[in-house]
Amino acid sequence: MDHYRPMRFGRRLWVCPKEHAVDEAGAVVVSLDPGLAFGTGTHPTTALCLAWLDGAALDGKTVIDFGCGSGILAVAALKLGAARVLAVDHDPQAVLATRDNAARNAVDERLVVQHSDAFSPQPADLVVANILANVLIQLAPTIGDLVRPGGQLVMSGILAPQSADVIGAYAAHFAFKPAQTRDEWVLLEGTRTAG
Repeated sequence: MDHYRPMRFGRRLWVCPKEHAVDEAGAVVVSLDPGLAFGTGTHPTTALCLAWLDGAALDGKTVIDFGCGSGILAVAALKLGAARVLAVDHDPQAVLATRDNAARNAVDERLVVQHSDAFSPQPADLVVANILANVLIQLAPTIGDLVRPGGQLVMSGILAPQSADVIGAYAAHFAFKPAQTRDEWVLLEGTRTAG
């Protein structure tokens, strides 16, 4: 906690602990303290996703945060203009952390948080999944079906040598842009094709 300071991702998105403030015009601030669930922005995969969200056109969009951890991506998406977010995780601690962080950031009215056992999704405009590559591959049919035709899929938690296998698991229904990298980690962005 002593080393956790405000961090900027992209042009305007900041993540900072509650005792800190960001004094910058146009800043979008997510208040978040390190907790028991994964996701504060310090890991390269979370940083890649936050920077991507900062540059995305999210106004009015529906989003699914698959494997929400702390809820940092769900909260950031809502603060950046998403209309509604469904966050899901298999870890009960992550479900609690996401609810707490959403309430702290006053976005809980537009967020639904579910344990994976009770997950009842509708296709979304954007699905963000920052989880391990082997899980992304194993759950490709499930995760892919969460994205409406023309919608976007953003995946991280992938080491660079794993990216081809992850793309291969989704290639039948998604067209991918070139990977973004940070350290040895990769973010993949795909658009769902018709059908």
